[in-house]
Amino acid sequence: MTSSTQEEKRQILESHFLFERLSPNEIDTLLKFSHVEQYRASREIFAKGSPGGSMMAVLRGTVKMTSVSPDGKEIVLNIMNQGEIFGEITLLDGGERSADAVAMTDCELLVLLRRDFMPILEKRADICLILLNILCRRLRQTSEQVEDVLFRHLESRLAKKLLQLAESAGMHGMSGASIDLHLSQRELGNIAGGSRESVNKTLQSWHRAGLIRLGKTSIVILDLAAIERLI
Repeated sequence: MTSSTQEEKRQILESHFLFERLSPNEIDTLLKFSHVEQYRASREIFAKGSPGGSMMAVLRGTVKMTSVSPDGKEIVLNIMNQGEIFGEITLLDGGERSADAVAMTDCELLVLLRRDFMPILEKRADICLILLNILCRRLRQTSEQVEDVLFRHLESRLAKKLLQLAESAGMHGMSGASIDLHLSQRELGNIAGGSRESVNKTLQSWHRAGLIRLGKTSIVILDLAAIERLI
């Protein structure tokens, strides 16, 4: 796995809305005290209930945030792509991790320790407010996800998740754009709240109708408007 350069790390921080207000000296401080960790696909990054104390920025790859029931049923809470951050809750309160984090692809993460970031937060109320905004947005997403499982049928949930994946990959509105999910159909079902068999049946139906084209690890949206109408 190729390591990110110092300039690439700086660009990730400077382009993220949480850090873009920091001065060059503050960015230098974060880079000085941060470190890079690499994870192969399917490897656990941290487990729910484990000690926190750090926030991570995705330099390369994709990470999924999940929760697993005692009987092994997995729910995918969020998917983090390049340039996004996760672990911000424990950065604020220093408590335990609230979910599992697993590398969906080979990943490179920039790790910011709480003890190094807190001195900046203590001086910058604007950054604290941005972090609170992130937490509120995560809470709204979780509430929306619960409502979707309760009130939307599977076809609508799948259509919505596909469009969200397209948007997070920067492809929303690009008809025919390939969305590399790095997901098995079982994992897609975990995101949308459906069994692998039900998800496969719906996707095959869309494929036959010409709405999508299925590959081993990708879905090509051929009729974006039709997928939007299914929500």
